[in-house]
Amino acid sequence: MLRGELLINVEINNMKKLKYIVLLLLLMIISSSINGQSPCGDEGICVTQFNAGFNDANKVTWVGDLGDCDTKFIDIMVDATAAGKYKIVVVPTIVIYSDGEEITRFQANIMMKMETKQEEIQGKIDEILMDSF
Repeated sequence: MLRGELLINVEINNMKKLKYIVLLLLLMIISSSINGQSPCGDEGICVTQFNAGFNDANKVTWVGDLGDCDTKFIDIMVDATAAGKYKIVVVPTIVIYSDGEEITRFQANIMMKMETKQEEIQGKIDEILMDSF
């Protein structure tokens, strides 16, 4: 009888460990999907410009003129967690999201000026829309 009880205890301990492993895996999956999430939500195309107050002179003013998308501006000096969360290493940075997932990003040059033109970003938005059909 003692051997049977020992086997049952071993099985119970293994089941407890398995529950903890499954829970840990679920938390890892949830946290990784949250970090890559668009600041605009999970539906449609969103173009987000990340900049900082100290670089306001290089703000990309035409982002709001882009068509067929939502736009958002995030100042990484105001929202201190945004730079890490969205992996912003230079400002300004413009990121295109589609249905919550990052599609592409455009970063400023060493002088913190955006060289990418409005037509290039609008072309990428149009491409995303065409690919969705």
